[in-house]
Order: sequence, then C-alpha cells, then structure tokens
Amino acid sequence: MADDKNLNLLTDLIARARRAGADAADAIYVESAALEVRRRLGKAEKLERAESRDLGLRVFIGKRQAVVSSTVMTETALNEAVERALAMARAAPEDPQCGIADASELAHEFPDLDLCDPTEPSAEQLIERADRAEAAARAIPGVTNSEGAEASWSRSTVALAASNGFAHSYPVSGTSFGVSVLAGKDGDMQRDYEFASKIFAADLPPPEEIGRIAGTRTVARVGSRKVKTTRVPIVFEPRVSNGIVRSLAGAINGQSIARGTSFLKDSLDKQIFADGISIIDDPFRRRGMRSKPFDGEGIAPRQRRYIDGGRLTGWFLDLASARKLGLHSTGHAARGTSGPPSPAPTNLYMEPGRQTPEQLIGGIKDGFYITEMIGSGVNLITGDFSRGAAGFWIENGKIAYPVHEVTVAGNLRDMFKNLTPASDLTFRYGIDAPTLVIEGMTVAGL
Repeated sequence: MADDKNLNLLTDLIARARRAGADAADAIYVESAALEVRRRLGKAEKLERAESRDLGLRVFIGKRQAVVSSTVMTETALNEAVERALAMARAAPEDPQCGIADASELAHEFPDLDLCDPTEPSAEQLIERADRAEAAARAIPGVTNSEGAEASWSRSTVALAASNGFAHSYPVSGTSFGVSVLAGKDGDMQRDYEFASKIFAADLPPPEEIGRIAGTRTVARVGSRKVKTTRVPIVFEPRVSNGIVRSLAGAINGQSIARGTSFLKDSLDKQIFADGISIIDDPFRRRGMRSKPFDGEGIAPRQRRYIDGGRLTGWFLDLASARKLGLHSTGHAARGTSGPPSPAPTNLYMEPGRQTPEQLIGGIKDGFYITEMIGSGVNLITGDFSRGAAGFWIENGKIAYPVHEVTVAGNLRDMFKNLTPASDLTFRYGIDAPTLVIEGMTVAGL
C-alpha cells in the first residue's frame, strides 16, 4: 500500500527521525470519525460528531526509547515531534528489551477480515434505532421510566510503519445501540439494560428485540431481596461470564509474567482448568470485534489455544515481554499513539460445553444466577476474586426470585478448576464465554 497517504506520512516521519539521529523508529497514525446520539423519552439529549487525527512516533537511540504524539500534522509540528522524541530518548534510562521487530518477524500476508462497513449512517438513522429500542422497552408492562437509549457509529483507519520496512494500514468500523429502563413497585426501584454492537450495521438485531430484552430484564428484577451468607454454585450468564475469561487474559499477560506479578506465573504447561475446557484467541475472525491483520509492532498474530483441554499453553506477548522471558512475540502487541506497545488478546473465547444452561441449572438445588457484576475486585497477584453482584436465586433447579446487594467471592485458581461451560456461546463482546457454572463460591449477604 505504498500509495497510501497515511503511510507516506509515517515513512517520511521515520526518515526524518533517522536523519536526526535515531537508530530506529516506528510510527502509528489513527484517523477516526464517530457519530453518537442519545435519546430519552423520545427526545434528544445528545447529538455529537467527532473527527480526529492522531499520530504517535517512537524513536530508539541504542537501548533508550521515547514516544511523542501529535494531533497536528504540519511540517513545523512534525519536525518538533522528532526533536522532542530524540531529546527524551537521550535522557531516558536504558531498556534492554526495547526495539522494533527484526524483518524476519514481520507480517507479510494480510487476510481480508471484512472489518469495515462502507456505509455511514445518518444521524436520523441512529435516532430511529435508539427510539425504536426505547419504545419497545417502555412497552413492557411494569416499566415505569427510561434512563435513555443511545446509538453510535465509528470508523477508523490504523496505519503503522517502521524503519524495518513494515508499512501497512487497515480500516475498521463499529456500530452499536442500547437502552436502559427502570421498573418499580412499593418503593423498590430497579434498572437493567441491553445493547448490541457489531462491525456491520446489517448484523445488528432489530431495535425492538433489544428493547424487549431490556424491559423484560428490568421488570424481572423488581422485588429483589438479599440472601444469607452461604456457599453455593454460582451461575454466570454470558453477559458477565466473559469477565472470567478477561481475568485469565490479565493473569497470562506477558508483562505481568515478566514482572512476576501474576498468580499463574508458575503455571505454564500445567492443568489449571478441568479436562475438556479450551480457550482460544482468534485474531482472524471475520467481522470479529477485536480482529486485526497485524499487531501493533507489525507482527502477524495467529489463532492459538491458550487453554487446551484445561492446560495452560502460553502467554500473551509483545516484543518487550517476550525478550524479557527469552521467548518470541505472539503477535499480541496493542498500542495507542501516546505510549509503547503492551500485550493484549484479540478475539478470546471459551469453547461451549455440551449441556444447555437449563440443564446445568436444573441440577442445582440452591444457587445464585448472576446477571450483573458491580465494582472491581479481582487481585491478579493472588487470584482472589470478590465482586458485588445481582441476579436471581435458584431453588430446586428453577429461578425463584431476584437478588441484589450481595458479594460473591472465591479464588480464581479454584474457580477455574470447578468451572463448567454451557452450550450457549455467542460472539458479542470480543472476549466471550457461554453461561458458566462454578461450584463452591461464597455469597456474602445478610
């Protein structure tokens, strides 16, 4: 893509840095447009369009590096960016692991992942989606008010170039809408929501479907109560079960492993989940929410089973963390324009099990079905897990009544080993899991 104007800008900037004294350099450019509307009770609360251009330059002098960013692309601004970056690099401490990729490590094939919807919606189309979703939610008997509905669209072009010869770009789009409503009775006010997000607008469900789900979920929470502290099986619905996979991703992030700050630092090639559990990272999923043809350092990612039959097979690595561990990058470098890369997963998901959620719940005498997690309480150094939650109590295999203001607690080591996935995996968030049942967690209530 040598004629790409964004790549031409980056390769010229890198050449300036090299002439000014940099031993190596790379640069990233992100050009974005976004449109967002917010509606409440059929009236406008927000209509906003934003366009931006951001550039990040990273330079290396020996084993010293520095990053500068700019939103101004004039000759003067670019020359000043080069000067600032070099001055900062000369003053920076040495980092033995810093540096760009060798030419042999670079991606050379770029699959078409169908990541950009060519159609830009109008503000009127987004308003219609939001209004239809809100109207459907408010039509559910028992819904008393609305917190509002939103709809948005964005499109970005990401370009990356480096002094090792890499130069490539790709476009990516996204569109979403959602609604949150209220329901109450006898002083008990509850809220819930639903949303949908896709790369292509044509893949979105009808707004009425999202609205009906939001309204139905909200009404079902009316009459919520607390429960006594107990130890029972916990069921995580798919809207929250992906948090368990996110916790795994954080614990096997190469930076944490290299620093020795993960409870899984000594678990490579060991069984950490039950037999039959597999978790896969797939950067090449077509229209995937986190798909990418190359990573933030120009290296090709690949599909990989990070949990294979319950066994941990590797870490998420960028170049720096891989070098510190004496390994090779896995192509998981993610970056913005204002800092160096760091490892992050792409489309990460747990494979589904064989039983339906209803079959798994049917075997539970007493348990807690979680539909919402509250707060942040995961310690990836120790594996301790403690978060606020709301949902429904299970009695004799059936949903009995809504529950709120409780805390669920355990340790991720035990949670991983005692986890059973249901068969209802859908790809919605970029990090996904089916309904999960985890035995023996503590519910702290009354």
